[in-house]
Amino acid sequence: MSKPRILIPVPTSFDEPYNTANWMNYAAAVTAAGGDPVRLELTHSASEIDTLVDAAQGILLPGSGADVDPSHYGHDRIPECAEADDLREETDKALFAAAERTRKPLLGICFGTQSMNVFYGGTLHQDIDPVPVNHRAGRAVITAHSILFPVDSRLGRILAESAESTPEDDKFSRLSVNSSHHQAIAIAGAELRVVGRCPADAVIEAVEGADPNHWLIGVQWHPERTTETSAASRALFAAFLQVAETTSAR
Repeated sequence: MSKPRILIPVPTSFDEPYNTANWMNYAAAVTAAGGDPVRLELTHSASEIDTLVDAAQGILLPGSGADVDPSHYGHDRIPECAEADDLREETDKALFAAAERTRKPLLGICFGTQSMNVFYGGTLHQDIDPVPVNHRAGRAVITAHSILFPVDSRLGRILAESAESTPEDDKFSRLSVNSSHHQAIAIAGAELRVVGRCPADAVIEAVEGADPNHWLIGVQWHPERTTETSAASRALFAAFLQVAETTSAR
């Protein structure tokens, strides 16, 4: 059986050095988990993306140097909000629609999670500074803060398999994660369940789809950067690829 093909759009339409430096991290994490990463340019039409999704088994939406256009969730832009990337947003929108149509698994990371939330009708905090935690810590900081996640969630069951997570009580467990973002989910989209928060400031760190028949997870941290050192990061990608492989076998 061939490896599951995972579509990964390039992060931005305007910064090729950023794309080159970052896309390979996502691709390497997918490859290590048993998948075949497929680079998706941001120049495809929605109908072309439909065709590409039909031929793939999963979708990964990466981070970006841009911010989602706040007009897309009914807000006026503030000075701290970075410029939007229309091509990336249109690509994400088409990928979400195709994932809804095909029920193929989708993993969002950082900007990909924020994009997911806006697609499903949610809103964002355009800038979360100042808060007690440095969420902009960056790639050099491996464990920036912890998250609390409900053990009865899809994400919770994945992370609980890792020895890195620590039970908080009978409903929640704790996991240390990296962090590299200045925006975050404000109001979760109607089809999404909040399944991770930073306990120090309640910033939303993870969401998942409410539909049990569609694997949809978004995390605000960067597990692709820590697959060599974190069992929890490897578990997340392994779970994603396991579902994609099931899709491939249909």
